[in-house]
Amino acid sequence: CIVLGCTEIPMLVSQDDFEIPVFDTTKIHSQAIVEFITS
Repeated sequence: CIVLGCTEIPMLVSQDDFEIPVFDTTKIHSQAIVEFITS
């Protein structure tokens, strides 16, 4: 897997650029914050 651990990297690459899983940590953290706040 590839971890996109910087806020700028997802602007340059996406899952479509790779054949292996890509994880955008900014997106993952944002979704977790929203779930925490709304639950």
